[in-house]
Amino acid sequence: MTENSRIATARLGDTGPETGVQGLGCMGMSFAYGPSDAKESRATLERALELGVTLYDTADAYGAGENETFLSPFFRAHRDEVVVATKFALSIPPGEPTRRVIRNDTPYIRQAVEASLKRLDVEVIDLYYMHRRDVNVPIEETVAVMAELVREGKVKHLGLSEVTAAELRAAHGVHPIAAVQSEWSLFSRDIEAQVVPAARELGVALVPYSPLGRGFLAGSFGSADDLTDGDFRRQQPRFTGHNATANAALLAPVRKVAESHGASVGQIALAWVQQRAAVHGLPVVPIPGTRRPGRVEENTAATRIELTTDELALLDPIAQQVAGDRYADMTFTSAGRE
Repeated sequence: MTENSRIATARLGDTGPETGVQGLGCMGMSFAYGPSDAKESRATLERALELGVTLYDTADAYGAGENETFLSPFFRAHRDEVVVATKFALSIPPGEPTRRVIRNDTPYIRQAVEASLKRLDVEVIDLYYMHRRDVNVPIEETVAVMAELVREGKVKHLGLSEVTAAELRAAHGVHPIAAVQSEWSLFSRDIEAQVVPAARELGVALVPYSPLGRGFLAGSFGSADDLTDGDFRRQQPRFTGHNATANAALLAPVRKVAESHGASVGQIALAWVQQRAAVHGLPVVPIPGTRRPGRVEENTAATRIELTTDELALLDPIAQQVAGDRYADMTFTSAGRE
């Protein structure tokens, strides 16, 4: 199912921009997932835009700014057609390129936004996220600084990533939040308990990252052993040892549904995430990452698959059976604060 028609659109919450109903995660084009082909990645960006993908997601921490720099020519060429989303908060200490320190303090935010604007070569960032939460800084203070960036014309809309429902409400009380980015997939559904209802109540969109379980739900690899040495996923517990074996077995019902639709397992996993919008009554714009034009065609075609009630019921138990945490260090998520 790789149709050429453009995808539908959705608004990122009550206050955010209109985008394609599926975005594109760009991190892997220059960071985390092993070697990449720059020419093919650029072709992927162009093909995505042709298919109606307008939300492009990056962060200053992806390759220490390298990903933002890589994307800048594409953004310049299509500035009026795309929604540029980037993030701050994961500071890289001097001399420690693999380490990340969460910072939400005012000096850092102001330094980060200026650096991102320069690397992206844009006059304004369309959607600026707090990438991770520094619990030592009141979230109201962080969002107040972000709101100043809006008033100064450096940022158009605000987003948060990996926050709790209470943190979202507190932030929204300072300035409207357009979108919350959290992991959401057939393997990761913890945000449905409190964050999703809070977002619906406040008029905030959900932007699920890793909707394909970092490629595992698409069958791109079966375990960490299949990945190159520098691949970030080799550090994630779900993809190693007995966990990988157990989790691979959970794909059986996904394959069954895929066969009935003449689709790939990845398309069914994505269709499930896309359908969360109707299930939960709020905008949901997932950002699957890829570096291949053909995969973008496959992913966007998934927006036109509608799963039946019986199929949704078949897929529903999967998340409760997943073995292993999302990250080796879960302190970088909202899991322990909800």
